[in-house]
Amino acid sequence: MTRRPICFYYGQGRLDDLAGYVRVVLQPDAYQPAELRYLAEQDVQTLAYLSLSEDQGPPAPWQRRERNPDWGGAFVHVDHPLWVAHVVGAAKQAVARGFAGLFLDTLNVELTYPEDVPHLLTLVAAVREEAEPAYLLANRGFGMLPRLAEIVDGIVFESFSARWTEQSYAPWPADVLEFHAQIAEQLLQLELDLYSLDYADSQGLADFAERRARQFGLQSFVSDRALSRA
Repeated sequence: MTRRPICFYYGQGRLDDLAGYVRVVLQPDAYQPAELRYLAEQDVQTLAYLSLSEDQGPPAPWQRRERNPDWGGAFVHVDHPLWVAHVVGAAKQAVARGFAGLFLDTLNVELTYPEDVPHLLTLVAAVREEAEPAYLLANRGFGMLPRLAEIVDGIVFESFSARWTEQSYAPWPADVLEFHAQIAEQLLQLELDLYSLDYADSQGLADFAERRARQFGLQSFVSDRALSRA
């Protein structure tokens, strides 16, 4: 049976379902080392989620006052030495637990704190050098290209064609789809694995997202906002 290229699953268990993928992105605390070993034995490459510019934890000296309105996490000073140590430590811990690699999230600082772009690049490089993951997957991070492409192994274009909204799920308007298409064409010039992560609540919307991903050379995964499908 042909395995699908990637799965983003933020639940627990379902090892047999996850074994049907080449790579799976998981929450680092949701799986025990024995479960990670089982997936590795099935030739599944497990990637641990890691946020690089937002913190869901208790108050800390690296946090900014502002918070992400969608998820509630605090934005951080990316170059704060304690934040750097925190992120690198979490990366090392995930690899030590048995994860093959890491999925780097919250990389779009060019939209919030553009002055942090060079600091974020430095942090990504530190994660690569010190944690030594076998595979490093970045979520967007377009503001750090082309330098980012020299550090990571793959890029995910989240919400490439379809997104979640406050009420439901929907395709992007035509002008946004065109803008995303232009970015995708630029990504194709890079020697990286390329994926799309879209959100849909109907088969029609999911089919649209998958067709469009194939059109632009992206390996597709479609889920719900909670990433509860495997």
